Amino acid sequence: MATRRNFIGGAGGLGAATFLGYTAAQPNAAAVLDAVPAAEAVDAVGVVDAVDVAGTQTAARDSIRAVNAAMRTNYAALKADLVKNLGPVIVVQNDAKGGTFTLIHKGKQYVEHPVAEEFELAKSIAHVPLGIYSTLAEYLSDKVPNVANADRIDPHDLDMVAMKGPATDAWTTPLQAFADKLTTAKNNLAAANLLQELHDSCAKILDEALTFIADSIRARAFDIASFQVFAKRVYPSIRINMQHAAAAQISGVQGLCRKWRAQIGETAWADLYTVVLSIWTTSVLNQAEIIIKPMMNQMKVDTHLIDIPTAQLPSDPIGVALDNLARIVQDNIAAELVFVSDTKVADALKGKEDLLSDEILKELGTPVAGGAAGAAAFRTAAKAKCPVNHSVSV
Repeated sequence: MATRRNFIGGAGGLGAATFLGYTAAQPNAAAVLDAVPAAEAVDAVGVVDAVDVAGTQTAARDSIRAVNAAMRTNYAALKADLVKNLGPVIVVQNDAKGGTFTLIHKGKQYVEHPVAEEFELAKSIAHVPLGIYSTLAEYLSDKVPNVANADRIDPHDLDMVAMKGPATDAWTTPLQAFADKLTTAKNNLAAANLLQELHDSCAKILDEALTFIADSIRARAFDIASFQVFAKRVYPSIRINMQHAAAAQISGVQGLCRKWRAQIGETAWADLYTVVLSIWTTSVLNQAEIIIKPMMNQMKVDTHLIDIPTAQLPSDPIGVALDNLARIVQDNIAAELVFVSDTKVADALKGKEDLLSDEILKELGTPVAGGAAGAAAFRTAAKAKCPVNHSVSV
């Protein structure tokens, strides 16, 4: 026999199925009442009414959601068409060789790797201390030692990195494998025909690294302090390598920009967009941006030089760059049409601000005097300081 408990349970199950997107035949009131004893008929009518109200409300809310879904469909269609019409655009993919640069203009793509080989070679040897650190880091002690920059080492970060600790010497095998790579590079250094200054700095880094590795493996021990001594010895040579890498990249990128500027003409170059795909750790003062920025139209560079930080370089970098740029371009026009009565909100749609930012700040009781300027001040004040160098993160 159907009871009130069974009926309510069935109604609840029906509601859950509707919420999850399942479709089920909706019982009408008469059919339900026929299955309920007369003594419970009054209560059953109330339950059926509640089911009807809930169903009506769900349908109504779904129709409201459908408006946004339709907007997104239209927005995506506009973006897909706009991607095909973008240009001129330079897309920069940073990599170990100084970057891959793609010019997109009038439906054609031109791809170049303009940076001389010295960039990659200089950086390769400059990365030797980082290679040793990466091999040893898991085996560090999780206690910050009494070293000069102890206050700049975050204890929690160290604890997470030093996940295996110094109780094992399992690090000796991978460290020796890295040393073998360094030895091969050292033996071949002369044949690489580098400029003398760069050759000498590379030799210094390799020699000091091999000495540190040999001493550590012999002692079956290392620590933060001993690594820092090694790092200080090679740092002047690393700076020399960095200078050579920078010179190679400046020369290559500037030369390519001059070539492409002449190719597309001054009128097109004045409207150039540049999209740089960077990783978060290099998204501020990115090397490619620094070089390209002064060569762009200075009246538009603040809005036409765009950095897109990524966790890692995407499998389709051109697609990602153009998809993001299409959003930016179509929002630039949308802002002036949709928010014609509020330039502050229009600027937010054009830029990186969330349109709800001011309202959320108000709800939280945070002063937003000056509108966008106040919100910007809030962001500046709220930026966390980097635990490593105590500088404000950007």
